[in-house]
Parts: sequence; C-alpha cells; structure tokens
Amino acid sequence: MNRTTGRMIALRSFALVLVLSASQTWGEDAKTAFLTMAPIDQYLMPDRNAEIALARSAAPESISRDAEVWVLGRHGYETAVKGKNGFVCIVERSWMAPFDDPEFLNPDQRLPLCLNPPAARSHLPLTFKMTALALAGLSGTQMFDGIKAAFDKKELPMPEAGSVCYMMSKQQYFGRKYGNADPHLMFWVPKTDDTFWGAGLPGSPVYVHQYSPEPITEFIISVAKWSDGTDAPTD
Repeated sequence: MNRTTGRMIALRSFALVLVLSASQTWGEDAKTAFLTMAPIDQYLMPDRNAEIALARSAAPESISRDAEVWVLGRHGYETAVKGKNGFVCIVERSWMAPFDDPEFLNPDQRLPLCLNPPAARSHLPLTFKMTALALAGLSGTQMFDGIKAAFDKKELPMPEAGSVCYMMSKQQYFGRKYGNADPHLMFWVPKTDDTFWGAGLPGSPVYVHQYSPEPITEFIISVAKWSDGTDAPTD
C-alpha cells in the first residue's frame, strides 16, 4: 500500500506488457504526466459495492471473504465492511505510485490489494497519509517532503515482520502504459540489501523495488493463478 503502484512490476510477463504498450498512443500521452490532482469524482467509484468487490478480488475468496474492506470517499478511506480474519482489502489509487512515475495522479488507476494483519497494521498508515496529502491538493514535491518528514519523525511505521500483500486481481489496472500485470505477492521489509535475498539476480524469481523517500524494500513474486483460480498467462 507499498507504494503499490509504483511497483510497476518488473515481473516476467510484465516485460512483454511494456513492449506491447509502447505504442504511438502512449508516446503521445506520456508527453503530459499527471502533474496535479483531477477532480475528486474522477478517482471515486460511483458504485460502493463494486469497489468492495474489486478490493476483495485481490486475494482468493478463502482469504478475502472475511477481510475488512475499505473504500475511498471524498475525505479519505472509510470502512465499508468489518472483517473477521485480520486481513484488509482496499483499492489503492495512483498517488501510491512512485513520485516520478508518469502515471502518478492518473485518476484511472485501480490497484486492489489484500493485506495480511502485519501488512495492514504497517502499510495502511502510509496509504492513508498519502491519500490525505493528495486530497489536500498538494504538489508531488510537497507530498514527497511530507512522507519523508513522517518517516524521519517516526510518524509512519516500518513494515512489520511477516508483512505480505496479495495482488492477484484480473481487474487491477496500472494505467495507460502498463495496463494489468501478473498476479503476484509482495513482501515488505525495512530497507535492506536486496542481493542478500537473491532478489533481482539473473534467473531469480524474486523481483525488488526500492522507493524514495520510504525506507522500505519491496520484494515481488509472481504466482501462477489469478485470485479466481484461473491460470495466469505464462508468456
């Protein structure tokens, strides 16, 4: 939550998505990044139940059916469904992308996540802080400075041990350039040397993202099936 979308997922098949999406249309669109917030209505989903269903689609039904669900309202995220198993499902928006990503603040992005209890406790504060800064109409630079200051002052927590995030929805949308991505799991730890984990090395199934200003390392592992149990593409 994880700047969940920046994680512009360096998964195996993701490379193919990148190539295919390098079209003339993207080339033209990319000339203009989303530099400011669009009207709030463009980020909201008009059907609350549809957002609940989209959030739950991040993980297999055996996990998400008893999860707490949050939906985005005009003043931030709101609890839509009380949970029973400690998991939390949420649809993040594009202000969770890296600050230098051209999709930052793209109102079309929809990123369903389902977080286990340690991830919910340590990642959601970042999601809610980023959302508050975005809805306040701050610039990207101001948001960057606000997040850096919050970590420096220890106002935002570091990832708890065992934090894992499910992103297995067929409906996840990373924006014009990336579209969808493989179903995958993400693991968050305090910033570390990723080579110690074998991440990002040739042939390794573990990909890594390091984001600034968060002092967090994100490991990504592609999985073979979508949350509904159907097979994901293998090419």
